[in-house]
Amino acid sequence: MSKLRPLHDRVIVKRLEEERVSAGGIVIPDSATEKPTRGKVLAAGTGLLLASGQLRPMGVKEGDVVLFGKYAGQEIKVDGEDLVFLKEDDIVAVLEG
Repeated sequence: MSKLRPLHDRVIVKRLEEERVSAGGIVIPDSATEKPTRGKVLAAGTGLLLASGQLRPMGVKEGDVVLFGKYAGQEIKVDGEDLVFLKEDDIVAVLEG
């Protein structure tokens, strides 16, 4: 992947594929699955510049696995990889462990 550096409170995420087999062992085709809402942070900006001039640091860092809204962010293809550009506010949780 090209070296991308998101600005301010932006995050670059690569979607992580969801399980494609049902509990009963039935394989679910791509056309029947929804977009994953879980991803790995590839890069994060420096933080949000507040009106006071102070910088609020990011709550996520490279390598974190995060949950985000189904329709959040902007999808873009870079070097053949599908990535999602999000604002930090679009991330709802960081998965620990």
